[in-house]
Amino acid sequence: MALATRSPEPTAPAFARAPAPRRARPSGRRAAATLLSLGVLLAVWWAVAAAEIWSDLIVPGPDKVWDAFVQSVTSDGRRRGLSGHYLWEHLFASLGRISKGVGWGIVIGVPLGLALASVRGVRVVVEPYVSFLRSLPPLGYFSLLIIWFGIDDTSKVWLLFLTAFPPITLATLAGVERVRTDHLDAGRALGATRRQLLTAVVIPSTLPDVLTGVRFALGFAFTTIVAAETTNGVPGIGGLAWATKNENRSDVAILCVIVIGITAVLLDAGIRRLEQRLVPWKGRA
Repeated sequence: MALATRSPEPTAPAFARAPAPRRARPSGRRAAATLLSLGVLLAVWWAVAAAEIWSDLIVPGPDKVWDAFVQSVTSDGRRRGLSGHYLWEHLFASLGRISKGVGWGIVIGVPLGLALASVRGVRVVVEPYVSFLRSLPPLGYFSLLIIWFGIDDTSKVWLLFLTAFPPITLATLAGVERVRTDHLDAGRALGATRRQLLTAVVIPSTLPDVLTGVRFALGFAFTTIVAAETTNGVPGIGGLAWATKNENRSDVAILCVIVIGITAVLLDAGIRRLEQRLVPWKGRA
């Protein structure tokens, strides 16, 4: 009596199989690689400075920059930090201006982006101006802002706002355009009103793009902070960097660049961490 053979179960084609989950790289290895690259960079920097190919004015060594850092956070009775303020006072002053500029960019840019995506007439009239503003270099109109608003913080905040506002607006517009129509149709089928569709479908779906726009806006604000603080910018980390040209303090200039870069990277990492919590579905089907 022949035994019945069981036909093999059909297998899905290779392209339809779910890819095997990638193992997350251990954070310890990532940190070690970062520290190693930093160590190599410092070693090369020290070697170039020690070789005295250029003078200390051109390439100050790491020890010179460290001395400038110590000077920026200490006082000897006659001198208080650098340019009359401690390093953290310069940094906090700049962060205050950046937070105001980017904050107003979020407050105005997000609703305007929603309006551009929802009302055709608004988009036809307003979008060209937003794109025009995005293409302008900040120093091209900063002198006008000084004439209009003076040399105090108002002109600086306006400059940072005009730098941050366009990317947030356009990112919101792009996010609304990418909302899936089947989600909208499902909401309408369930009897959702226009306002409910906006709050329950459109805004959550657009949030990843909005946060990406905020990241870009924050980066643009940091690249503009030195320009914003060229006039009456002390205290301010950008104003301190600009003031070094008067004393030929390249060590202080490099210190300011390092502080601005580290602060920008940390803030960007914070926004990415916030994005993981607010929109954990990003990148998933």
